[in-house]
Amino acid sequence: MHGYARDKDDYLRRLRRIEGQIRGLQRMVEEDTYCIDVLTQVSAATSALHSVALGLLEQHLSHCVAQAVAEGGDAAAGKVREASDAIARLVRS
Repeated sequence: MHGYARDKDDYLRRLRRIEGQIRGLQRMVEEDTYCIDVLTQVSAATSALHSVALGLLEQHLSHCVAQAVAEGGDAAAGKVREASDAIARLVRS
């Protein structure tokens, strides 16, 4: 079971809301909306995605990584490396 399983419905709801924001952005561009207004909405969608990503990361650390560390061995080191790589990707985005 994945760390986010108990909050899956919440994540799906949030992602559907973000999907709606993206569709709204497409409409704004199609309708030649003022640049700054489009950029404001891009920023809002980006922030929403970052929020989802941080929530998933926190749950991954507290569930998957913590479980692997408790079990020990090579799996623990692999999970820590995997989490570190995910954090690096998030920081670059």
